[in-house]
Amino acid sequence: MVLTLSCRNGRGIVHAVSGALLSVQGDITESKQFDSPDTGTFFMRVEFTTPEPLTAVEAALAPVKEEFAMDMGLWEASRKTRTLVMCSKDGRTLNDLLFQQRAGTLAVEIPVIVSNHLELQPMAFFYGIPFVHIPVGKDAQGASTKAEAEAKLLDLVREYDIELVVLARYMQILSDDLCRRLEGRAINIHHSFLPSFKGAKPYHQAHERGVKLIGATAHYVTGDLDEGPIIEQTVQRVTHAQSAREFVIRGREVEGSTLSRAVKWHAEHRVLLDGKRTVVFD
Repeated sequence: MVLTLSCRNGRGIVHAVSGALLSVQGDITESKQFDSPDTGTFFMRVEFTTPEPLTAVEAALAPVKEEFAMDMGLWEASRKTRTLVMCSKDGRTLNDLLFQQRAGTLAVEIPVIVSNHLELQPMAFFYGIPFVHIPVGKDAQGASTKAEAEAKLLDLVREYDIELVVLARYMQILSDDLCRRLEGRAINIHHSFLPSFKGAKPYHQAHERGVKLIGATAHYVTGDLDEGPIIEQTVQRVTHAQSAREFVIRGREVEGSTLSRAVKWHAEHRVLLDGKRTVVFD
């Protein structure tokens, strides 16, 4: 099982948690803690085995949770996170996620893929996953269909009992309302050139300016565009000898690996929110 918790830091927290787990014959296999000096919050993640059912462990931890006013989560370690993936036309990051799911290296179950375009439908079919096309544009009266599209997305989240939404190069801005509804359970990926190189072809812009580092940022989605709590970042050196096309290729590789790690850590319950930051027990 996996236990995560956060609360105001104080004496006796680890002792109380360990005692509760001992009472259900818990055998701790991994334990990590962090005391945030900025917020005064204590964070802890524990992996353990026990012959007792989850309900019995919850009952044993209930007094500890109440005593320290904890935000606590408890999961079966073998349980996979039900994940909806959103994409547009670039399939590299989507393929990374689907391949790793099939290989068993990501603790996720992807029951459906959503896209505002049809280009990646064959990839979904190859992996045997339902593909739902939800276009975003203008209706006959010229009004935006974004609200209708987001309503359909939320219907799918409920229908498939989705716990995590991953934006794998989904090239549409989500509304503030949708971001609030998905807070803490939606992950996005973008290149690291923001805010210097915005808009179309950022890798080409970076190449023209002689950039020496390219990278990617995976973060939780919020109403502040591309400014949610950061989960993972990666950088890679490039040189003057590489073309703009090579910049794009390397950038896409970095984006894929960065997003996969962020999804992996979230699915393994290794990411805890600390205000606008994250604590990652990797």
